[in-house]
Amino acid sequence: DGRKVKLSDYKDQIVVLEWFNPECPFSKFHHETAKTMVETAKKYRERGVVWLAVNSAIKTTPEANRDFAQKNKLPYPILDDRSGDVARKYGARTTPHVFIIAKDGSIAYDGAIDDAPPGKDQPSAGKVNYVDKALSELILGRKVTVPNTPPYGSPVKYGK
Repeated sequence: DGRKVKLSDYKDQIVVLEWFNPECPFSKFHHETAKTMVETAKKYRERGVVWLAVNSAIKTTPEANRDFAQKNKLPYPILDDRSGDVARKYGARTTPHVFIIAKDGSIAYDGAIDDAPPGKDQPSAGKVNYVDKALSELILGRKVTVPNTPPYGSPVKYGK
């Protein structure tokens, strides 16, 4: 909707940054089929977790993001990062690639949404939702036991 968003707007909150592309089969799978992202976001919303999707695809448009969000009833916004500046700063490599920012501003988790079988060309759901596990640990005041996993999906198509 044209508003600027800064991570500092969410100081003292847990923030999930989900790299996203509406054309990515892995993003589509986790939104349209498995509903992994929306269900995980809803589960933690009432616990004060902020979830933001970030679209760094050079060819995206605000309309494409808005249409996808409406069609899939996303309970969170999709941020426009066509320049790729934010993706580069975080080192986002795939869609999806998820980062969880702890209340103190540190990156508590960096990696895949789940443990889907590696090497698959077609999207599938894993048995362990790493983001769910990390969020539950953070909310309980614990250290994240698996802070990093290899992200999988389509490569982020950075802007210039």
